[in-house]
Amino acid sequence: MSEGFSGKEGFTQLPNEFFRELLSEIGDLDELKITLYALWRVANMEGASHPLWEADFAEGLDAVDISSGLEKCVQRGSLLRVTFDTEDDVYFINSPRGRASAEAARESGWIPSKRHSAPPLTRPNIYKLYEENIGPLTPLLADSLKDAEEEYPIERIEEAIFLAVKANARKWSYVEAILKRWKEEGYGKKQDRQNAKEDNRDDVKRAIDDFFK
Repeated sequence: MSEGFSGKEGFTQLPNEFFRELLSEIGDLDELKITLYALWRVANMEGASHPLWEADFAEGLDAVDISSGLEKCVQRGSLLRVTFDTEDDVYFINSPRGRASAEAARESGWIPSKRHSAPPLTRPNIYKLYEENIGPLTPLLADSLKDAEEEYPIERIEEAIFLAVKANARKWSYVEAILKRWKEEGYGKKQDRQNAKEDNRDDVKRAIDDFFK
Protein backbone atom coordinates (compact mmCIF):
# COMPACT_ATOMS: atom_id res chain seq x y z
CA MET A 1 0.00 0.00 0.00
CA SER A 2 2.74 2.41 -1.03
CA GLU A 3 0.33 5.16 -2.14
CA GLY A 4 -1.44 5.32 1.23
CA PHE A 5 -5.14 5.69 1.89
CA SER A 6 -7.16 7.30 -0.88
CA GLY A 7 -9.55 9.35 1.24
CA LYS A 8 -12.40 8.14 -0.96
CA GLU A 9 -13.73 5.64 1.57
CA GLY A 10 -15.69 6.08 4.77
CA PHE A 11 -14.46 5.10 8.21
CA THR A 12 -15.47 2.30 10.55
CA GLN A 13 -16.07 2.92 14.24
CA LEU A 14 -14.34 0.58 16.69
CA PRO A 15 -15.27 0.07 20.36
CA ASN A 16 -13.07 2.03 22.75
CA GLU A 17 -12.51 -1.20 24.68
CA PHE A 18 -10.57 -2.53 21.72
CA PHE A 19 -7.91 0.16 22.18
CA ARG A 20 -8.07 0.37 25.98
CA GLU A 21 -7.90 -3.35 26.71
CA LEU A 22 -7.98 -5.83 23.87
CA LEU A 23 -5.23 -4.43 21.64
CA SER A 24 -2.56 -4.75 24.33
CA GLU A 25 -3.65 -8.31 25.15
CA ILE A 26 -3.58 -9.71 21.61
CA GLY A 27 -0.17 -11.10 20.71
CA ASP A 28 -1.17 -13.30 17.78
CA LEU A 29 -1.45 -11.85 14.27
CA ASP A 30 -4.23 -14.25 13.18
CA GLU A 31 -6.32 -13.28 16.18
CA LEU A 32 -5.76 -9.58 15.52
CA LYS A 33 -6.77 -9.97 11.86
CA ILE A 34 -9.96 -11.85 12.73
CA THR A 35 -10.87 -9.38 15.50
CA LEU A 36 -10.46 -6.32 13.28
CA TYR A 37 -12.20 -7.96 10.33
CA ALA A 38 -15.14 -9.03 12.52
CA LEU A 39 -15.52 -5.54 14.00
CA TRP A 40 -15.45 -4.03 10.50
CA ARG A 41 -18.06 -6.41 9.11
CA VAL A 42 -20.42 -6.02 12.06
CA ALA A 43 -20.14 -2.21 12.10
CA ASN A 44 -21.32 -2.12 8.48
CA MET A 45 -24.04 -4.79 8.67
CA GLU A 46 -27.77 -4.41 8.28
CA GLY A 47 -30.29 -6.45 10.24
CA ALA A 48 -30.60 -7.05 13.97
CA SER A 49 -28.49 -10.12 14.79
CA HIS A 50 -25.16 -9.42 13.01
CA PRO A 51 -24.05 -13.05 12.54
CA LEU A 52 -20.63 -13.95 11.14
CA TRP A 53 -19.93 -17.17 9.27
CA GLU A 54 -16.48 -18.60 8.67
CA ALA A 55 -16.86 -18.00 4.95
CA ASP A 56 -17.31 -14.26 5.64
CA PHE A 57 -13.62 -14.01 6.54
CA ALA A 58 -12.39 -15.65 3.33
CA GLU A 59 -12.29 -12.36 1.42
CA GLY A 60 -9.09 -11.16 3.05
CA LEU A 61 -7.60 -14.18 4.86
CA ASP A 62 -6.56 -17.74 4.05
CA ALA A 63 -8.14 -20.82 5.62
CA VAL A 64 -5.35 -21.47 8.12
CA ASP A 65 -5.37 -17.87 9.37
CA ILE A 66 -9.16 -17.94 9.69
CA SER A 67 -9.31 -21.21 11.62
CA SER A 68 -6.52 -20.22 13.97
CA GLY A 69 -7.78 -16.67 14.50
CA LEU A 70 -11.38 -17.68 15.13
CA GLU A 71 -10.36 -20.25 17.72
CA LYS A 72 -8.21 -17.73 19.59
CA CYS A 73 -10.99 -15.11 19.50
CA VAL A 74 -13.45 -17.64 20.96
CA GLN A 75 -10.97 -18.64 23.67
CA ARG A 76 -10.40 -15.01 24.62
CA GLY A 77 -14.13 -14.30 24.56
CA SER A 78 -14.13 -11.50 21.99
CA LEU A 79 -16.24 -13.72 19.70
CA LEU A 80 -19.06 -16.07 20.67
CA ARG A 81 -19.51 -19.30 18.73
CA VAL A 82 -22.74 -21.22 18.25
CA THR A 83 -22.57 -24.71 16.76
CA PHE A 84 -25.44 -26.28 14.81
CA ASP A 85 -25.91 -29.90 13.76
CA THR A 86 -26.83 -29.13 10.15
CA GLU A 87 -25.20 -25.73 9.60
CA ASP A 88 -21.74 -24.20 9.85
CA ASP A 89 -20.75 -22.59 13.11
CA VAL A 90 -21.87 -18.99 13.46
CA TYR A 91 -20.01 -16.28 15.37
CA PHE A 92 -21.15 -13.11 17.12
CA ILE A 93 -19.23 -10.19 18.56
CA ASN A 94 -19.31 -10.44 22.37
CA SER A 95 -21.49 -7.34 22.81
CA PRO A 96 -25.00 -6.97 24.27
CA ARG A 97 -26.52 -7.52 20.81
CA GLY A 98 -24.21 -10.44 20.07
CA ARG A 99 -24.83 -12.12 23.42
CA ALA A 100 -28.60 -11.85 22.97
CA SER A 101 -28.35 -13.32 19.45
CA ALA A 102 -26.08 -16.17 20.57
CA GLU A 103 -28.40 -17.01 23.46
CA ALA A 104 -31.43 -17.07 21.14
CA ALA A 105 -29.60 -19.36 18.73
CA ARG A 106 -28.52 -21.78 21.47
CA GLU A 107 -31.80 -21.94 23.37
CA SER A 108 -34.30 -21.98 20.53
CA GLY A 109 -32.28 -23.43 17.68
CA TRP A 110 -32.80 -20.25 15.68
CA ILE A 111 -30.41 -20.12 12.72
CA PRO A 112 -29.64 -16.56 11.59
CA SER A 113 -29.92 -15.69 7.94
CA LYS A 114 -26.75 -15.39 5.89
CA ARG A 115 -28.17 -12.70 3.64
CA HIS A 116 -27.18 -9.87 6.02
CA SER A 117 -23.53 -10.92 6.15
CA ALA A 118 -22.57 -9.56 2.73
CA PRO A 119 -19.47 -7.34 2.64
CA PRO A 120 -20.14 -3.64 3.25
CA LEU A 121 -20.85 -1.57 0.17
CA THR A 122 -18.16 0.87 -0.86
CA ARG A 123 -19.58 4.33 -0.41
CA PRO A 124 -18.01 7.78 -0.41
CA ASN A 125 -17.94 9.36 3.03
CA ILE A 126 -20.29 12.24 3.62
CA TYR A 127 -17.53 14.88 3.62
CA LYS A 128 -16.25 13.83 0.21
CA LEU A 129 -19.81 13.63 -1.09
CA TYR A 130 -20.44 17.20 0.06
CA GLU A 131 -17.23 18.62 -1.40
CA GLU A 132 -17.75 16.94 -4.76
CA ASN A 133 -21.35 18.07 -5.15
CA ILE A 134 -21.98 21.14 -2.99
CA GLY A 135 -18.79 23.04 -2.24
CA PRO A 136 -15.79 23.56 0.08
CA LEU A 137 -16.10 22.16 3.58
CA THR A 138 -15.71 24.44 6.62
CA PRO A 139 -15.26 23.25 10.24
CA LEU A 140 -18.80 24.37 11.07
CA LEU A 141 -20.23 22.46 8.11
CA ALA A 142 -18.18 19.41 9.05
CA ASP A 143 -19.92 19.37 12.44
CA SER A 144 -23.33 19.69 10.75
CA LEU A 145 -22.51 16.83 8.38
CA LYS A 146 -21.38 14.65 11.26
CA ASP A 147 -24.67 15.30 13.09
CA ALA A 148 -26.65 14.56 9.92
CA GLU A 149 -24.79 11.28 9.42
CA GLU A 150 -25.85 10.19 12.90
CA GLU A 151 -29.47 11.26 12.39
CA TYR A 152 -30.19 10.17 8.80
CA PRO A 153 -29.31 7.07 6.74
CA ILE A 154 -26.48 7.73 4.31
CA GLU A 155 -28.74 6.73 1.40
CA ARG A 156 -31.16 9.54 2.28
CA ILE A 157 -28.33 12.08 2.53
CA GLU A 158 -26.99 11.00 -0.85
CA GLU A 159 -30.41 11.39 -2.44
CA ALA A 160 -31.02 14.77 -0.80
CA ILE A 161 -27.69 16.03 -2.13
CA PHE A 162 -28.63 14.73 -5.58
CA LEU A 163 -31.90 16.66 -5.44
CA ALA A 164 -30.07 19.82 -4.37
CA VAL A 165 -27.69 19.50 -7.31
CA LYS A 166 -30.59 18.81 -9.66
CA ALA A 167 -32.38 21.92 -8.44
CA ASN A 168 -29.13 23.98 -8.69
CA ALA A 169 -29.46 24.80 -4.99
CA ARG A 170 -26.01 23.85 -3.76
CA LYS A 171 -26.40 24.76 -0.11
CA TRP A 172 -26.37 22.51 2.96
CA SER A 173 -29.44 24.30 4.33
CA TYR A 174 -31.32 23.16 1.23
CA VAL A 175 -30.18 19.56 1.66
CA GLU A 176 -31.09 19.69 5.33
CA ALA A 177 -34.57 21.02 4.50
CA ILE A 178 -35.19 17.97 2.30
CA LEU A 179 -33.99 15.60 5.02
CA LYS A 180 -36.17 17.24 7.67
CA ARG A 181 -39.19 17.08 5.37
CA TRP A 182 -38.65 13.38 4.77
CA LYS A 183 -38.24 12.76 8.49
CA GLU A 184 -41.42 14.63 9.37
CA GLU A 185 -43.58 13.06 6.69
CA GLY A 186 -42.04 9.58 6.64
CA TYR A 187 -39.61 8.76 3.86
CA GLY A 188 -40.83 5.17 3.60
CA LYS A 189 -44.35 6.30 2.80
CA LYS A 190 -43.16 8.80 0.22
CA GLN A 191 -40.92 6.28 -1.48
CA ASP A 192 -43.53 3.55 -1.68
CA ARG A 193 -44.65 4.98 -4.96
CA GLN A 194 -44.83 4.26 -8.65
CA ASN A 195 -43.93 7.68 -9.98
CA ALA A 196 -40.64 8.56 -8.30
CA LYS A 197 -39.84 11.45 -10.64
CA GLU A 198 -43.06 13.27 -9.86
CA ASP A 199 -42.57 12.92 -6.11
CA ASN A 200 -38.97 14.07 -6.38
CA ARG A 201 -40.19 17.28 -8.00
CA ASP A 202 -42.55 17.71 -5.04
CA ASP A 203 -39.60 17.26 -2.66
CA VAL A 204 -37.62 19.91 -4.48
CA LYS A 205 -40.52 22.37 -4.45
CA ARG A 206 -41.14 21.84 -0.74
CA ALA A 207 -37.45 22.20 0.08
CA ILE A 208 -37.41 25.50 -1.83
CA ASP A 209 -40.45 26.70 0.12
CA ASP A 210 -38.80 25.72 3.43
CA PHE A 211 -35.51 27.32 2.43
CA PHE A 212 -37.03 30.72 1.70
CA LYS A 213 -39.38 30.82 4.66
